[in-house]
Amino acid sequence: MSKVLITGGAGFIGSYVSRKLLDMGHEVVAYDAFVHYISPLKSVIKDYFELRFEGITDQVDFRRGDTRDKAHLRRVILETRPDRILHLAALPIADLSNRHSEEALTSILEGAVNVLEVIRDVDFVDRFVYISSSMIYGDFEEIPAPEDHPKRPKDIYGGTKYAGEVMTETYSRRYGIPYSIIRPSAVYGPYDVNRRVSQIFVENALLGKPITLFGGGHQALDFTFVEDTADGIIKVMFHDKALDNAFNITYGHGYTLREFADILKEHVPDLEVNVVEEEDVFRPKRGALSIEKAKKLVGYNPQVSLEEGIKRYLDVYQNLAVFDQK
Repeated sequence: MSKVLITGGAGFIGSYVSRKLLDMGHEVVAYDAFVHYISPLKSVIKDYFELRFEGITDQVDFRRGDTRDKAHLRRVILETRPDRILHLAALPIADLSNRHSEEALTSILEGAVNVLEVIRDVDFVDRFVYISSSMIYGDFEEIPAPEDHPKRPKDIYGGTKYAGEVMTETYSRRYGIPYSIIRPSAVYGPYDVNRRVSQIFVENALLGKPITLFGGGHQALDFTFVEDTADGIIKVMFHDKALDNAFNITYGHGYTLREFADILKEHVPDLEVNVVEEEDVFRPKRGALSIEKAKKLVGYNPQVSLEEGIKRYLDVYQNLAVFDQK
């Protein structure tokens, strides 16, 4: 069994990956700054850290730290000696990256380079797994978009994520660091608190608030349930054929925001949906990503459609007392 250090390990995706790794018998070190990127006053889930790790808190080795603090990061890596490092830590939201571009550059790019700098000096890390983003592609010229799609990011988030990929590949060529790159898309599910569109829609529906579809609701995203994302990450992390390779890890199907709202309305019939035709010209035009490479090389096989994912999301949240105020 392996020991995996997850930067951003207490985060939304990191918590699901941690749980799956523990179920498989691996050891988990969660390196996390425990930073709120969105005001906690905007979250209706006050105990989301506890909910994310319910039943496994004592099984995870939590280490507080910021990837921008290279000296502390080095100490933790030397103390814990992981053989896999999964790099999830980053300012996680595209809109925030555009508003706080300097923080995005240090959090996303400097943090990744610091992890690589430490790895180059040790001999026990067998693989560095870098979590990138489908935002690196910019406007999709081909749907589904394959991994070799042109890289033309349109915002700071996509640009810095792509820069992290370039540096990962550069460090690998120069210092022989084994790596894998993963490009997720529109990850959603219980205990996300960073105000992504899926979270806003689900929480508003349960609280009796309206939702707004910008751009007429025609924007398509490859919504991926967080458990499928976590499963794909782990498959890439351990598979020999994923070494020195990049993969789209998504559901593989594009759903429009209007389709998301329609599915949600089937469960919450009173949901009020407002449509605004104005759209953000800087938001890339996206849709489905090709996951054929991940299916063929590492056996990735996502299980949760958007219809099933929204149902699971609602089932979990309808049992939380916080939504009694609905």
